[in-house]
Amino acid sequence: MRILFPAAPGYGLMLPLVPLVHAARAAGHEVLVATTAHMTRVAADSGLLVTDVFPSRDVGEDLVAGSAEGDLPGGYPELVREMRPFELFTLAMTEGTIAAGRDFRADLVIYCSDHMAGKLASTALGVPAVEVGNRVSWSMRDPEFRDGREHNARMGVVSEHAPVVRDLRARLGLGDRGPDVVARIDPRAPSFGGLTGEEPDARDGVPWLPMRYVPYNGGGVLPPWAMRPPRRPRICLTLGTVAPLLPGGGGLGVLLDALGGLDAEVILADDESDLSAHRLPGNVLPAGFVPLNGILRDCALVVHHGGSGTTATALHHGVPQLVVPGGADNELCARKVAESKVGLALAPADADAGTVRATAEQILRDEAFRSAASAVQAEIAGQPAPAEVLRRILHGR
Repeated sequence: MRILFPAAPGYGLMLPLVPLVHAARAAGHEVLVATTAHMTRVAADSGLLVTDVFPSRDVGEDLVAGSAEGDLPGGYPELVREMRPFELFTLAMTEGTIAAGRDFRADLVIYCSDHMAGKLASTALGVPAVEVGNRVSWSMRDPEFRDGREHNARMGVVSEHAPVVRDLRARLGLGDRGPDVVARIDPRAPSFGGLTGEEPDARDGVPWLPMRYVPYNGGGVLPPWAMRPPRRPRICLTLGTVAPLLPGGGGLGVLLDALGGLDAEVILADDESDLSAHRLPGNVLPAGFVPLNGILRDCALVVHHGGSGTTATALHHGVPQLVVPGGADNELCARKVAESKVGLALAPADADAGTVRATAEQILRDEAFRSAASAVQAEIAGQPAPAEVLRRILHGR
């Protein structure tokens, strides 16, 4: 079987899909990832075949710059200027994804809930489709997302009523048709809103299946310190791949000042920030890029921005979390971390160095956070692996 995996061009948007792609490939299927910009190289470095569905521009660079000029699709500059990334991805990637699917002669399309280009492409191709949730913060199973109350331009839910979707449907002759979805997947732990068993969708009866979240943060050579248990509590500090590029750098300076006052080893997992602008405390090790999946095992705490992938990787390893949320769906992750008692969250306005330090000390001191995180870790371990879920969908067993 030839399986097309359309993916939006972001680390936190594509990487959660990689274990499922590898499961399909290991089962003997032909797979192709359809993405664009820097994620083409990331997908290729993951050992996968990939095609660039919008090679004329780098949508990520345009979004960071906040403007775009040149020979562009209608509405492109406005979506960039208004910072509406998921509608931009829909506009830029849909037609290229359809062309890739036709050239690949796809038999099945597996797309993420936050990637409207994948949904439209599977509709146009007329082949069966599987919808995959790739967030721990929300799912299309959640009533507020299913009924459209949370069609947030930056969160990943693009409304069918958005002008870009209406225009594409008209131009492609899709009318009101939807994809032939045969299954949907929810990768969240039950404590985070996920499933303990199969459940029909409230809209159309198509089954939702639970799936274990398997962290994939890219490959890398682990440094010697990552192979050894730490002599004192190890804290991982990461702000993901987007926040360091934004004005203010995600508040890195405040977090460094806060954690620098602790009797702990602080690993700064960050290769995006300009560290020359900061004074690094003596207990902070700037590690550059290092896959979180390779270092969280021995961490006592992870301090982060609320990215879905970071949150889920910490849950997988049973590590307590301190979240100072950034944009997108980060606040939802922060709220779920606090509600499930696997950690605490601080609003950015309240996150001065003293408050962050005191909150980190509270989490390190109170074993209840570690116990709650371990309980969620056990939930995840009990869910079916990607290979098992794929086999269930394709073969009914």
